[in-house]
Amino acid sequence: MTAGQTVLDPAGTPAAAETERQKLRKHFGRFDILFFLLCTIVGVDTIGTVASSGAEAFTWLIVLAVVFFVPSALLTAELGAAFPDEGGPYIWTSRAFGRLAGAVNNFLYWITNPVWLGGTLSVSAVTAYTTFFNDGKDLSTPAFYVFTLLFVWVGVLAAILSFDVGKWIPTIGAWSRFVLLGLFTVTVVVYGIQHGLHGFGLGDFSPTYVGFVGLVPVLMFNYVGFELPNTAGDEMTDAQKDVPFAIFRSAVLAVLLYALPILGILLVLPVKAITGLGGFIDAIRQVFTVYGGHVGADGTATLSGAGSVLGDLAAIMFILTVLSSGVTWVMGSDRALAVSGYDGAAPRFLGVISSRFGTPVRVNVLSGLVSTLVLVLAHELTDGSAAKLFGAVLGLAVSTTLVSYLGIFPALAVLRRKAPHVPRPYKAPFPRTISVVLTLLILFASVQLVAPGLGDHWFGSDYAPDGWSYGERWKYLLTEAVPLAGFVLLGVLFWALGSPTRRAAAAKE
Repeated sequence: MTAGQTVLDPAGTPAAAETERQKLRKHFGRFDILFFLLCTIVGVDTIGTVASSGAEAFTWLIVLAVVFFVPSALLTAELGAAFPDEGGPYIWTSRAFGRLAGAVNNFLYWITNPVWLGGTLSVSAVTAYTTFFNDGKDLSTPAFYVFTLLFVWVGVLAAILSFDVGKWIPTIGAWSRFVLLGLFTVTVVVYGIQHGLHGFGLGDFSPTYVGFVGLVPVLMFNYVGFELPNTAGDEMTDAQKDVPFAIFRSAVLAVLLYALPILGILLVLPVKAITGLGGFIDAIRQVFTVYGGHVGADGTATLSGAGSVLGDLAAIMFILTVLSSGVTWVMGSDRALAVSGYDGAAPRFLGVISSRFGTPVRVNVLSGLVSTLVLVLAHELTDGSAAKLFGAVLGLAVSTTLVSYLGIFPALAVLRRKAPHVPRPYKAPFPRTISVVLTLLILFASVQLVAPGLGDHWFGSDYAPDGWSYGERWKYLLTEAVPLAGFVLLGVLFWALGSPTRRAAAAKE
């Protein structure tokens, strides 16, 4: 039992926790954490969505890096080093606000990832495959399911494997990001020299409130995740030293790895031609014509020779990159849910660590089943439209993810007050200010996701999501609010089902 647990959990640690934690293995070193963080934070599936807002997107990306990304790094560096127990964000939230708050928050934190893996990420991988290996033609329904289900369950298998094996997926994913985004950025420069670039004036970078409302949720979605390695806190070799080291280095790399490709897309493609699903993939295909191929009068890019070879290589790296994003988030959030299971905030059945693998296999399998269900339902409900499926699932994933941080971010200030004498190898400056600012930003983004434009012109033409009209604003509100409310109720149910574990801990005392 750590000092943090003694202070923050006066009822005592459940016997179940002591039993399960003994099965965990220490395989998570400094550079493993760094690569894990890069896969967590740097996702390529939303690059096109951000770039589709034009040059203004680059401005807001930099602004939020300063007012959101850096403060969240400071916050997580303190909490991760001071309270390095397995479960990370669940431990911080539950010890700050109680197990009920921790249970609800942790369910939201977990559920978004199988939804994201089965929807947004799998469809992004399919799009890359069809663009480069199937001449842009959609897969048949059976082929679509074979590809996407293989994608999902390979990810689940990687999460099941012990960390000394499974961690190689994030490592490979981190290097695929470096190569893919680096090669793309260099190629944009070559393309610009040969063909010229789309120009935009300084005025195009001017930030607007409309742009802020549209961009802030997805940019925050890209910028969260510093806490994820701490879900495997008891598997780290030296969390107190390695967590701050990895967080601050990954923060710098993440901003560069987002900013350069987004700027590159804006330089290469007209804004009207950039789509959320295919924007980055289309830009890769177009700029790679410098190695072989041409761009037709209608804007269609055709690769040949070395361009075709490099394009295929880029597609493989893109698929590896989105797969590693899903794997890292599933690895982390599944561990957090398992911890809440043996801590009394979820069914005890889920709080089991495999003696063979040292991983929460039961939760891993549950994540795979949820991903599969989301994939099938979303595909059938959108009549097989990849673009609609991508947009629908991304909106749900973003909103669910952001709401979960309403419990994580305030924990810094609360734990400073509740546990002032817990050793803090790193202390964030202005903890109360950081907690308040980050929480308010998350609250604003969450409200705008559910009711776009609220406070100005709710669901007006500048705010309504693509494909929705003003008359459908209540329908849209329900499509966002009902799943969130359902997830909250499921979190409460999980807490109720964890009561036997809590009673056993209380009786032990």
